[in-house]
Order: sequence, then C-alpha cells, then structure tokens
Amino acid sequence: QVQLVESGGGLVQPGGSLRLSCAASGFTFSSYYMSWVRQAPGKGLEWVSSIYSDDSMAYYADSVKGRFTISRDNAKNTLYLQMNSLKFEDTAVYYCAKGVPGWGTYDYWGQGTQVTVSS
Repeated sequence: QVQLVESGGGLVQPGGSLRLSCAASGFTFSSYYMSWVRQAPGKGLEWVSSIYSDDSMAYYADSVKGRFTISRDNAKNTLYLQMNSLKFEDTAVYYCAKGVPGWGTYDYWGQGTQVTVSS
C-alpha cells in the first residue's frame, strides 16, 4: 500500500533552517509529481511547493519562494524540502502529498511533521 512518511520537523529559531524528508513506498515514485502542503494552527491547508516526477520543474508559493527548495531523489524514493530563513509564520504541520494526473490533486498524504519557528 502507498505510504508517505515525513520526518525532519522540529523547533527552530527565526532565520534558521530545517530539511524535511518524505519517504515514499508502495508506488512508482518516479512516475508522479509530489508536493508539500502545510497547515498552520487554526488555518486551512496551504500549498507550499510541487515538483515534477522527473525533477525537471518545481513551483513555489509566493510566501516561500527564494527561501524553500523542493527536491527529490527518485533512486531513494524520497522527497525533500529545504527550508531556510524560517519565519514565525512558517510554523505549521507539513505534509507531503502524492499527485494524480491533472496537477493540483492528491490521492495520498503523509501523517505530517511539525515545524515550529520560535525564539
């Protein structure tokens, strides 16, 4: 069965960095675009970033552009999110999601990893 397991979250000071990972299994990882989506306390889901199946293109929300970098290692079935220059407003649970054809639609989600930016 499809499994997405995020890791790498934690507590970090403003301006700090974290690298999230999402280990995928149960499907052909290299055939699907993948995304990171986050949910801040008391708010709805916010799309963060997406990457093509072959790593040829990546897209970012304006709120993270220039600070976050999405990447993937298809040989390791792993998705990454490098987060730099973290801000208080980046505090959220971060989910990785498996895309389905049509872009912007997802059929599987991980359990999420908490990122807290606090001084």
